[in-house]
Formats: sequence, C-alpha cells, structure tokens
Amino acid sequence: MATKLPLFRPITLYPPPHFAAKPRLIAALSFSANSPLSFSYGPSLHKGHSPLPLESPIPTSPSLDEAAFTRVFDISALRVPSAICSTLENRLRGHLLNWPRVRNIARVPGDEIDDEIRSILPQADELEDESLVALNRRVYGRAEGDGEQLNAVLYRDKLARTFNSIGYARFRNLAKMSRPKKGKLRDGGEKRVVKGVRRGGAALVEVVELSDGEDLRGLLGEDAPRQQKWRGPTRLLLLDERYFDKSIEELPQAIKVVFEEYDRQHARSAFELVKCKLTLFYDYWQLNEILEALLPKGMIVPSSFETVGHIAHLNLKDEHLHYKHLIAKAVLDKNKPKIQTVVNKVDSIQNDYRTMQLEVLAGNNSLVTTLVENGIQFHVDLAAVYWNSRLATERQRLLSCFTKSDVVCDVFAGVGPIAISAAKKVKYVYANDLNPCAVDYLEKNCVLNKLERKIQVFNMDGRRFIETVFACQKAQPITQVVMNLPQDAAEFLDSFKGLFHGLNLGKGCTLPRIHVYGFSKAQDPEFDFHERIRIALSEVAFDVQMHRVRLVAPGKWMLCASFVVPERVVYCRRG
Repeated sequence: MATKLPLFRPITLYPPPHFAAKPRLIAALSFSANSPLSFSYGPSLHKGHSPLPLESPIPTSPSLDEAAFTRVFDISALRVPSAICSTLENRLRGHLLNWPRVRNIARVPGDEIDDEIRSILPQADELEDESLVALNRRVYGRAEGDGEQLNAVLYRDKLARTFNSIGYARFRNLAKMSRPKKGKLRDGGEKRVVKGVRRGGAALVEVVELSDGEDLRGLLGEDAPRQQKWRGPTRLLLLDERYFDKSIEELPQAIKVVFEEYDRQHARSAFELVKCKLTLFYDYWQLNEILEALLPKGMIVPSSFETVGHIAHLNLKDEHLHYKHLIAKAVLDKNKPKIQTVVNKVDSIQNDYRTMQLEVLAGNNSLVTTLVENGIQFHVDLAAVYWNSRLATERQRLLSCFTKSDVVCDVFAGVGPIAISAAKKVKYVYANDLNPCAVDYLEKNCVLNKLERKIQVFNMDGRRFIETVFACQKAQPITQVVMNLPQDAAEFLDSFKGLFHGLNLGKGCTLPRIHVYGFSKAQDPEFDFHERIRIALSEVAFDVQMHRVRLVAPGKWMLCASFVVPERVVYCRRG
C-alpha cells in the first residue's frame, strides 16, 4: 500500500547556484502549458501557471514585481531510497527533468522514518546495546553515560552509527543551532511571507498526490507479494515534464526495467510514483528571460553592459528609456552582490575632460569605485573621470609592445590604466592629463600600486606637454608615445613638427614610436585614418601599422596607428 503524505508538503531542493512593468505586461506573463507560445522543452515564463489569483489587482507602481515571475509546473517524481538515489540518477538521466539550474533530486524533510513506525523503534538513548558499551569501555576507557561527553572523534562515530540505524540523529545544541537569526528589514518595508513556501532558494517542490493503491504488481505479476512501505531516508527523482500524467504502466521501458531489477532483490518496495508541483521563483530566472518578459515583443533586450568595479554601466537606446528603471532593477538583482549600482549614459561625451553624464537608475548613488585590471588596482570616480573597461584587451596588447628599456610618454593618461601598467614593465613613464580630477586619481593610483618613483605626473594641455617633456634636458630620451584620445588625438600630431629643431641630439638619436588612436566611419577606415595622420604631419612617405581595436557603433571603428615619427618631421623648421 502506498504511503500517505500530507498534501503540499514542502520539499527543499539541493540549493542551485545563483541568480512596474506595464499593467498589460504583468498580466501577459501567465500562459498555460498548452499555449502556442510555449517552448518545446525546458522552463519558461510562458509555461506553467502563476500562483497569483486572477482577480488580484495589478500593481501600477514603477517598481518591478517579483511575485509576477513565480511559475508553477506540474511534474511527477519517483520516490526512492536515498542509498540508491545517485545510482538511479545516472541510469535514468535521459528520463529525468534535466532543467538548467534545477537539480533532479529533491528531499522531503522529516520523511526519513514514518510516524507509524517511529513509536516501535528504540529511542536514541536505547540504541547503544550492552555489548557496544562494554566494547567502548574496554577500548577507550569510557563510554556514553559515564559522566563525561565523548570526544569529537567518538561523537562523530556515534552519530554515524545512529544515522545508519534509524535514518536520523540527535545533535547537541540542536535548538540553538536551528534558531533563526533576527533579520533586519530594508527601507522600513514589511517582510513578505508566502504561506507554506520556503524561499531559501530559486526553486521549490511540493508533494501533491501519492500513487494511492497503485503499486508494481502489474509489472511483477499477480502472484508477487503486496508491496509494503520501506524504512529509512528517501529522495525524489524528478521525472521529465512529459511524464506528468502517466501511470506506472505508461512509463518508459527503461524505468520499468529498473523497477523490476530493484524490487526482485528487495522484500519491500523501493519505488513510488508521486505527483508534485515545482515552483520557480524570481531568483531562478536569468536576466535575459526577465527582460524578454518585461519588454514589448520585438524590442532588443539590452542584456550586455560594462562593469566598472561595483557599477554596471548601461548604454540604453531611446526605445529602452521608458523601461530604464525596470531594466536597471533586473540587472541589479541578477548581478548581486558584485553589482551595487546601475547607471545609464544620459548624453554623448562633449566636454574637454571626456567625462560622461551618468544617471543612477538603481542601487546606491556612489560612483566612486575600486577595480582591478591586469593585477593593478585603480580608484575611479565615473562622475569626474573617464574609464572604459572594454579597452582592457587593447591596453594589454599595447603593453606587450614595450620593453624594460623603454621610456613611455602618455599624453592623455586619465587615471593611469596605461601609464601605471607600463611603469611595472618599462624604465620610466611621463603621464599627463588635462582633467585635474583625473590627475588627482592618477597620483593616488601611483601611490596605491607603489609606483610613484617611476612615474612623473603632469596636468597640462596635450601640445604643451609634448613640447615640455621633449624639450626638457633632464628628461630621459622618450622611446614610446601613447595618444589615447580617439576623438581628437590625430589633431595633436602637429606638435611633433620641428620638435627636435635646433637641438643637438646627434644622428644616432632614437626617434620615438607613436601609438595614436582615432575613430573612422569611412568605408575603408584604415585608409581614412592614415590620410588624416599624413595631413597632420605634412608627410607622405612613412610606414604606418594599423590595428582595428573594436567597433564602437554600427559603421564606426576605433583604430590604433603605430609608426616611428619621420626625421623630416621632427627636424624641420617650424613655420
């Protein structure tokens, strides 16, 4: 006879790893399993059903309603002894649920032993028989109940024997260990409690119905003894969703073979078919799934963003601005605790300091953060300085071109992503920026990474800095020049015209190698950028190596041109 369990008994899954809409959007999140929008396999917000009552009012606040993303799915499960659960999971892998981020094995707290049998079993203090007590006294000199507690090793051994005997163990100080901690509510809000549901993870399984009166007699024959309930701990193997409305006789032959194999070897029944409800909460769904449900059909989902320390930097399009707070809330929820602030660029960069106008959409309002790039720490204030994490690969490529004997001149250094990284490798670095706030952070980052003795910092205009550092007799001969200001860097190249005129440097002087960055929307971006460099230097014949850094916008490339400045340029007479 199948065992009766209380309906809607909560079952906790082994914890998986982590993770106002418009009124019509909230209502549109509920679809039946037979909906034409349902996916063929796997969980989806368009499948299952919502536990919210249909007559409940739809929230009109601009905040994201997490309860609207709760989905309930009807599934079946095999209740099996825990000792053979892992083996059966491997054998039946193709017939189990196999949903992403949901374990196939669920556990029922307290089902390790039935209440009807608990009364006839010996209590925990009666498990130690006289022979075992005598053996402990002979081997260890004492036993449980002799006036002192067992040491840690003996205590663990006793717990193991107790658990193997009755399926559970009584721990010391269990009440103190299991007492819930007092939690603080944020923003003075009320703590939401879902009756009968434990919100410890992203998924929950509840037993709905047992196979009352149905056993395996049809498989083993009418002469087989009637099945009896088993003892000991059990687990649930969640079956594939297509087996929800199937009886035992309708299950695949592979499952039936396993049934027969184990039940012929044991006097008691080892399996039971149960009906369950699998609930997936807001924490289960990934960012793209949440945004696809929130945004109108056909709208591009802005699931990618730049990460700067604890800040997520979005570049939302005009069509997304109406939903910007919903998008930011979803990004913040799905990337905690790493992301604590979500911002969006309000306008394009149009000032001389290359700072961005940012709007905080979610999280705290702090735009001062600390990040690590290539093993180097940087303090950054996105409200006052410029930073682009997507150029980390390009900065690493550029650093690979330097040697330990180089002297680097960084004309537009910012907070020092190139200058400080180069200082760990090259002989010396001259770093400059026009933004006083960027220079302040550049000096702080030099001290933070203990490189202040290898970097000299300037706060000048780019042209004046080039003229000053090359004309200074005390300056070390510069071999590498970095000009990372793609919007205007090519216009500063005329500063090298006649730079060495009148200086007695000798014919063996090493001319600096320039790395200049720029944007191009031309059909042939390399040719277009090369032409702008030749015009700025008033020179025709010299070799230039072009490198495409990245596509910053449709049809707009960021390029890096590397070349040794021609002698005719630096030694010519200035007009």
